Amino acid sequence: MVMTMGGLGATTPMFCSLLNSSSSTTTHRSFTSTLPFRKCSKLNLWRSSAKNVVRKISRGVVKMEDGLDDETCELVNGIEFSIGDNVDAYLFTAVKNNNKTGILLLSDVYGFEDSATRDFAYRVACNGYNVLVPDLFRGDPWGKHRPMAMFEEWIKKQDPERVANDIDISTKWMVNEFLAAGISKKLGLIGFCFGGGKVIEVLAQDEGAYFGVGVSFYGTMMNPSLASNVKVPVLFISGDKDPLCPVSLLENVEKRIGRGSKKVVFKGRGHGFVHRPESAEEDADAEQAFTMARNWLYDGLVENNS
Repeated sequence: MVMTMGGLGATTPMFCSLLNSSSSTTTHRSFTSTLPFRKCSKLNLWRSSAKNVVRKISRGVVKMEDGLDDETCELVNGIEFSIGDNVDAYLFTAVKNNNKTGILLLSDVYGFEDSATRDFAYRVACNGYNVLVPDLFRGDPWGKHRPMAMFEEWIKKQDPERVANDIDISTKWMVNEFLAAGISKKLGLIGFCFGGGKVIEVLAQDEGAYFGVGVSFYGTMMNPSLASNVKVPVLFISGDKDPLCPVSLLENVEKRIGRGSKKVVFKGRGHGFVHRPESAEEDADAEQAFTMARNWLYDGLVENNS
């Protein structure tokens, strides 16, 4: 598999290579991993540290679009690679039921290698999507065991212009890959926490050029002044006990965007409950939130482009 900056110059688009793969082995950077097939359950379905995966899943609790049977959502390919010289990323692609639609997923401060983020990306992919998760922190994500006194110092090192540029590089890579495969569709954008705040910035800059819809889960550090520049509908999901994503701020941003945007606030929920549920109650709400996001993506990207 050959890839250059932005996907341009590749002998075969990466999407085509992964979609046409029929074995349970993928290779990149001289690293090969062969893993047994495994059934899917709930959001926290994967805790593997391997960098290349192909998994077989059954429907189970994974809710898919109406009309899809157990065998349709069958295979998900995954590969870690570099876009150009600077941006590492992980790409999940649905195999059998691929709907030829791309999703860019922006992680929270724990980065693109975090298991909870990859679990969620994998689950989105098993519903038919091609999900790209870039490393927004250039190999230096926030560590769960770091003292909180160091957080402000760490976040200041994450230069907003550099992060925005890496997101732009990732977006254009996806667009170019799809175009090389003869596909012209709008992308979807998902973000959690840090990434959820970036959803507004990215969509405001994009102005409807590449993205068709957005989903922001409890976005932090959102700039409401940018909302009026967002040209596509955004689904906001948060909890009413989240001090990092005040409901009043979401209401302000949602109103400024308009365009059919929607705000969903879960009673009694704090920060991170969708992709990091910590109780049976949170898990139930996480399932409901995932279903909402899945339907939002399907209605905005698949149904409207079919």
